[in-house]
Amino acid sequence: MLPIGDDDSSSRTTPLVTYALIAMNVLFFLVEMGGGDAFIMKWAFLPARFMANPAADFPTLFSSMFMHAGWLHLGGNMLYLWIFGNNVEDRFGHGMFVIFYLLCGLGATFAQLLFSTGSNVPNLGASGAIAGVLGAYILMFPQGRVRVLQGQQIIQMPALIVIGFWIILQLFSGIGSISTSAETGGVAYMAHVGGFVAGFLLAFLFGGRSQGRLAR
Repeated sequence: MLPIGDDDSSSRTTPLVTYALIAMNVLFFLVEMGGGDAFIMKWAFLPARFMANPAADFPTLFSSMFMHAGWLHLGGNMLYLWIFGNNVEDRFGHGMFVIFYLLCGLGATFAQLLFSTGSNVPNLGASGAIAGVLGAYILMFPQGRVRVLQGQQIIQMPALIVIGFWIILQLFSGIGSISTSAETGGVAYMAHVGGFVAGFLLAFLFGGRSQGRLAR
């Protein structure tokens, strides 16, 4: 079940921040590939290193949000950001969306940190911040519909089902991974869950609730 787009016909603004975030993620990944393991160890978020010296490791809270483990990781994240980010940005406005996105990323990182304080495994990726975008989307656009590629057909499905399936999968995977420092198969599931919850709550606090109209 692969989402490929939604209806943006009623968008009021061009999603400049969403486009910029996608470009930054791609460019940072290219730099990461050139820098190799040394670059990853320096700029990824390492829980144990952060706990030992939070001030020195503070920049990695943000740099790690723009790093990825491979092309598939990058492509999947950017697909979800492209589909759902423009809607949330349209509702928030450009400046507020930047703040929202970064706060979701921080919420995701600290959620993962709670379950892996002694880990030296590099944490990286935009997944947590994008999970926050999905959380906001559900609150803002509960009636939204998404085009989904299912087999060889493209069908319309409620966004609640598409995103709900995704977060349930992350939740159960995260609970199952707590006993192994919340790292199963190289995926920081608790960061996904933390980012989603942060996005939902922040959207509510920022006044981004549904306005009783059909979502884009």
